[in-house]
Amino acid sequence: MDAIWQYQFRVILLGDSTVGKSSILKRFTDGTFSEIQDPTVGVDFYARLLEVEPGCRIKLQLWDTAGQERFRSITRSYYRNSVGGLLMFDVTNRKSFESIREWLKEVNTHVYPNKTIFVLIGHKSDLTAERKVSREEAEKLADTLGLDYLETSAKNNTNVDKAFMKLTQCIYDSMKVGEIAFEHGWDGVKRGFNPRVLNFPKEEKQSDCNC
Repeated sequence: MDAIWQYQFRVILLGDSTVGKSSILKRFTDGTFSEIQDPTVGVDFYARLLEVEPGCRIKLQLWDTAGQERFRSITRSYYRNSVGGLLMFDVTNRKSFESIREWLKEVNTHVYPNKTIFVLIGHKSDLTAERKVSREEAEKLADTLGLDYLETSAKNNTNVDKAFMKLTQCIYDSMKVGEIAFEHGWDGVKRGFNPRVLNFPKEEKQSDCNC
């Protein structure tokens, strides 16, 4: 009998408080949206399956981290065991955009030497009139950081599934070319009971994703 999933990826969502991490996760995992969200205290957990190619199902173990500084010591403990994440800012909140470099610097400090893949997300794209960060500026930052960029709206359900699929595909592709490997004591990637056999290359290659 086939396993429910072939691989599990542990994924985190990072960004300042109120950028919409909980909203996008609830839209992605149960298809709902609420204008009012209670602030995340520490870390919340979600999960969903995605199929990256026929017969290969990935279980995403999704961790919603609190953006407030007072919870940072709690959320840092989840960085190292994550293989990827969405690095989020609110397009109507310039400060959240300016914090992106610091978030990326902090997480990279804690995950080293493991490779962690991020996709940059400009959230609340439905609030066009209130926008403080242009798409062009965000794309320039993403290019500088070597990340893919998408704009999303949990309210309108714009690009929500696409964002998680993009991240999942990038992680999977990096596994196939040997940039990400299974390691004892590391929970970033786990095999299911019937994993897809990947022919890891003898020589290191790079995936096509901006990771």
